[in-house]
Amino acid sequence: MGTGSFLWSFTKKFITFGLITVTVTDRYVTIVPVRGGSMSPTFNPKTSSSMGNISGDYVLVEKFCLGNYRFSRGDVVVFRSPLNHKETHIKRIAALPGEWFGAHRNYDVLKVPEGHCWVEGDNAASSLDSNSFGPIPLGLVRGRVTHVVWPPQRIGAVKKTPPEGFSS
Repeated sequence: MGTGSFLWSFTKKFITFGLITVTVTDRYVTIVPVRGGSMSPTFNPKTSSSMGNISGDYVLVEKFCLGNYRFSRGDVVVFRSPLNHKETHIKRIAALPGEWFGAHRNYDVLKVPEGHCWVEGDNAASSLDSNSFGPIPLGLVRGRVTHVVWPPQRIGAVKKTPPEGFSS
């Protein structure tokens, strides 16, 4: 009876912890890895160490902004790819719904449709972004990146101001 009761108690605690974790990561905050160089130097900057950049940055993503789609120009967001729903991307918002925007690659001026935003990578040379697939529906946005949480030497808040060379 002692072992069964211990097992049942452990199982209940494990399931409770699991449900709380799923709820928090689904509704409030989560940590995601950043892969690739499309947001360099904001994320995954080139390193000069002999080992190089092995794991990449990990970032904190808050989801409170999804309540009323409260975003600002310059926010870095995580979103589902409009081309493949299984992929997620991290890019910076360059224009909000209803704003006129000068697209960099073809020099067109266009108006972002209501319910959409225009996103671009900080490293335009290697970024698959709105210049490739157009404005993205706000419904594809999964959250706003607020902090780099790993590696330790890069821990800190993410600036809303893009690096030099990025302009909208």
